[in-house]
Amino acid sequence: MTTPNLALPLLAAAQAQKHVTVNEALSRLDGLVQISVKNRNLTAPPASPVEGDRYIVAAGATGAWAGWDGEVVLFSGGAWLRLAPQEGWRVWIEDEGVLVVRTGGAWLTLDAVLNLLVRGPAVEVVRGPNGSSIGLHVDEELLSGLSGASVTSTIAIPDRAIVLAVSTRTVTAVTGATSYDCGIAGEPAKFGGSLGVAAGSTNVGVIGPQAFYAPTPIVLTANGGNFTGGGVRIAIQ
Repeated sequence: MTTPNLALPLLAAAQAQKHVTVNEALSRLDGLVQISVKNRNLTAPPASPVEGDRYIVAAGATGAWAGWDGEVVLFSGGAWLRLAPQEGWRVWIEDEGVLVVRTGGAWLTLDAVLNLLVRGPAVEVVRGPNGSSIGLHVDEELLSGLSGASVTSTIAIPDRAIVLAVSTRTVTAVTGATSYDCGIAGEPAKFGGSLGVAAGSTNVGVIGPQAFYAPTPIVLTANGGNFTGGGVRIAIQ
């Protein structure tokens, strides 16, 4: 007999070797309470596991883990103990630094289960029932070793994107120019004009917002002379 949720073995009446059953139950509890696993990407046991190591078995498992796809395994007493997950189990994935939840027979990250926004360079804000979505993005680039009358970024405003701002930070002092403009081809100061060349100078060039209908790079234009050095970090929001 076992308990219905954690499958802990129960003592039988007048059972011999009671300590074996009790120790197995304690081992399972030790593996399941406040559970944290090494990772969820292995399909076969590691060569040199340490007592107490836990994993979520990846799809296509082999060896001692064969047939245990998606389940939690615990190395205990020199052998692998299979812990079949149930709906709602929450597990911390150590190598990814994320919390996953067992739902619908799969492990999903907490943000996916609860529809949370996660901080990052690209975030999906809303999604329609048929897959249409709205996202927020920030693209950054350090333009270093500035040279010439102007410098064009590698990153670009995406096609059919609405831009809120382009910000700049002078990371290393700009030389040659007395100031610089931040904009696009044909509108050199669209996101800021006569910006500071001293290290630490910043600007947030808020606009419209405005839609762009072709990939559009950012252009820094030198004022008072050509660029001969320096570095400026830009960010497209």
